[in-house]
Amino acid sequence: MKYGKKYAESLKSYDKTRAYDPTEAVNIVLANAKANFDETIELHVRLGIDPRQADQQVRGVLVLPNGTGKTKRVLVIAKGERADAALAAGADYVGAEEMIQKIQSENWFDFDVMITTPDMMGVVGRIGRLLGPKGLMPNPKSGTVTTDVVRAISEVKAGKVEYRLDKTAIIHCPIGKKSFGTEKIVENLTALMDAIIRAKPAAAKGQYLRSVSIASTMSPGVKVAYNRG
Repeated sequence: MKYGKKYAESLKSYDKTRAYDPTEAVNIVLANAKANFDETIELHVRLGIDPRQADQQVRGVLVLPNGTGKTKRVLVIAKGERADAALAAGADYVGAEEMIQKIQSENWFDFDVMITTPDMMGVVGRIGRLLGPKGLMPNPKSGTVTTDVVRAISEVKAGKVEYRLDKTAIIHCPIGKKSFGTEKIVENLTALMDAIIRAKPAAAKGQYLRSVSIASTMSPGVKVAYNRG
């Protein structure tokens, strides 16, 4: 495989076969994040479980201690007092059937998170086939189907992330921006890893954490040493 010059230089700056402690790993990634924009730092965790089994799912939500560095645009589907509360709480868009129609007819997706109240799920469900593939379908497990829309909005704005296992048994999740610096990224990394470890399914057998690595948007991954559990 042929790499770009900066990427190739980054690969030479550390030992790809070695797993570094979290602070060292973050420092290496930050040193190699040389793009002329504020690169996102992502965590990638490969788990030793079978994502095809219903009793081996790993999924949850967490408000990162230092947020994600990205201000998410929130659409709330609600009516009456809850719609008014959502507007007051800082939702970017609030509406009901008319917003569903806008998504359907205009292919409008200028939002990052959709929050809805339970009574509106029947309406939202009409466009599930549009929302699902984009990861935008509200779900009680992720806190996006709730009667407490004010709390849900504040958590999203504060930097709530959802982590979930993909089909290849890997979790991919942002843990901040290059501009955060080492300490804040390590704090976010530690909080997310603690959550993933706590979420270990009872049905999981053998080695739970197969590999842990972090990377910036434009740089190669660096392995992180973690108790493999």
